[in-house]
Amino acid sequence: MTDKIDAFLALRSGGRLLAGRERIRLLEAVAEHGSITKAAKATGFSYKTAWEAVDAINNLLPTPAFVTKAGGRVGGGAEVTPEGRRLIATFHRLEARLTEISATIAEDGLDGLEDALTVGIKISARNVFQTEVVAVRRWPVDVEVTLKVSDHAAILAIVTNAAAEDLGLVPGRRVLALVKSSFVHLVPLAAAERHRRNLFRGLVKRRVDAELNSEIHLDIGAGKTMIAVVPRHDAEDLGLAEGGEIAATFDADHVILAVD
Repeated sequence: MTDKIDAFLALRSGGRLLAGRERIRLLEAVAEHGSITKAAKATGFSYKTAWEAVDAINNLLPTPAFVTKAGGRVGGGAEVTPEGRRLIATFHRLEARLTEISATIAEDGLDGLEDALTVGIKISARNVFQTEVVAVRRWPVDVEVTLKVSDHAAILAIVTNAAAEDLGLVPGRRVLALVKSSFVHLVPLAAAERHRRNLFRGLVKRRVDAELNSEIHLDIGAGKTMIAVVPRHDAEDLGLAEGGEIAATFDADHVILAVD
């Protein structure tokens, strides 16, 4: 009797995990229950982890897979968009195909498949966006790269000429842009005009306080979320609360770029 091989499918976008079985189950639970709280409970996710999962999916898709309904996080509900339903359907089609391949491997062995095996890596940056290069401006040492995040938002990154060559940075190139949450600064809207580069206005979706720091999740539009970790006293001084408006900014040379 041939042993069964259980293969796990993970969809990636720009080298970053987009969806695996657990995230797909979460989206399906949201579609069933119409609530992130109920979906998290049904799938065994914590409330915080569930939100981080759907935010990560939205940041890596052209349009959101998940949206909240009127009423916000406490009084409202949530739903999976047509883009999210396509993601679910695509995942299941690919998983069915992978099951067939697994059965073939169980029958024939792994001969000749070594070259097809890949190793994944995890990264510490909390802000990961799938972007497209729209402009490249070269200087003697550095290169300014403008990256489209959505129809209304762009990131400016500064890299060396050597890095730009190695990454093949030209207009139209798909690039993963990463920014550590500790590099993101929050400023009042009244002071936002002083920051002309990498300025994102948005609404506070969630605030999580620790003894020294606060983690702020900011809705920057088009289904994208930016996370900032700031000293707790700064969060208090800014009066940050869910639904409040604030601006986020970061230096162009703090943006890390990655390509396939």
